[in-house]
Amino acid sequence: MNIAPNSYSVTRKRLMAAVASVAVAGAIGVGALTSGTSPVLADAVRVEAPQVPGFADVVERVSPAVVSVKVKAKISPAADDGSDPSDDQDGMNNLPNNPQLRRFFKEFRGFGDQDGQGGGNRRFSHRDRNNDQPRPVAQGSGFFISDDGYLVTNNHVVSEGSAFTVVMHDGKELDAKLVGTDPRTDLAVLKVDGVGKFTYVDFADDSKVRVGDWVVAVGNPFGLGGTVTAGIVSARGRDIGAGPYDDFIQIDASVNRGNSGGPTFNLNGQVVGINTAIFSPSGGSVGIAFDIPASTAKQVVQDLMKSGSVQRGWLGVEIQPVTSDIAESLGLKSNNGALVSSAQDDGPGKKAGITAGDVITQVDGKDVASPKELARLIGAYSPGKSVDVTVWRDGKSQTVKVDLGKLPSSDK
Repeated sequence: MNIAPNSYSVTRKRLMAAVASVAVAGAIGVGALTSGTSPVLADAVRVEAPQVPGFADVVERVSPAVVSVKVKAKISPAADDGSDPSDDQDGMNNLPNNPQLRRFFKEFRGFGDQDGQGGGNRRFSHRDRNNDQPRPVAQGSGFFISDDGYLVTNNHVVSEGSAFTVVMHDGKELDAKLVGTDPRTDLAVLKVDGVGKFTYVDFADDSKVRVGDWVVAVGNPFGLGGTVTAGIVSARGRDIGAGPYDDFIQIDASVNRGNSGGPTFNLNGQVVGINTAIFSPSGGSVGIAFDIPASTAKQVVQDLMKSGSVQRGWLGVEIQPVTSDIAESLGLKSNNGALVSSAQDDGPGKKAGITAGDVITQVDGKDVASPKELARLIGAYSPGKSVDVTVWRDGKSQTVKVDLGKLPSSDK
């Protein structure tokens, strides 16, 4: 059978078209099968890398408000025993023959040079021994909080002092007087008078401070003068065992001996914390420093400026943590709160009806997470303040009104 050339060509084209159609359909089918059976991969989380900020502008603005604090104390003159004082090298012949102990006293007790920084080679003379003029005992940092000369530092910087000098950013030295101290929070206020207006800084709202935020610490480490270090907020709410008001901000900016009382700033130039302590096995910075939060310092400083001391409310109860077992036995849903182990007979709490076995869960509607939280809440009120205290008793909540007393000086 003869097939005409044109007919063969048409048939061949139709056949090829059909095969192509099947191939396309097959490809589509395979694609659908593949997409239907293979897992769909989510996009990886990506965060734009933040640009590392420069701190020069902040430092330039705040540095004039930061000072070094020199502290001197009157030391009772030593009795003259008739011996040659030149034999008593650096005044340490009475110390045990222990090189480490002697080095410690040289470095940290101010032996050896005029400024109490250690490392000098001065020997005490008869005049030195009988001189009751103030001698250097400490050195730290501080910062102005008002243009009329009020400045903040740590209590442990000034606690043993009788004379105080602040060294300004430009090196000028000015006498200061002690306005007040609060050992419980390790804060103190000094005042410089009569030299015009000072550059000062403000406290930040530290409730907005987040872990990971940049911070800048300015102070006077080792007596070197104004020194700036930077880091981030490492943690919040740290308890380092210093007392019931522990609520420290932890930072990794380098903080060393002499930084105590100095400020830590956010990038807006506001004080978020006050350098107070470091954790260090060596005595130097290892990137773990603790700051008093601005919110704590602000209220304490205001009280010190007004009256020279801080008057805290007092509930008059002994408290302990609520363990999981205690919470379960009392029918509590969580182990938050503070368990009253005893109530003092003359205390405001007992007078209001609080008894041993009560669990204090709220003060004026604010939740009590722990005994330390209760101490902070009560301590924030002034003596005489009437507050509503919610307790868990006999399987239900009850609220009593308590007229707070004044926290005795011996209590923490």
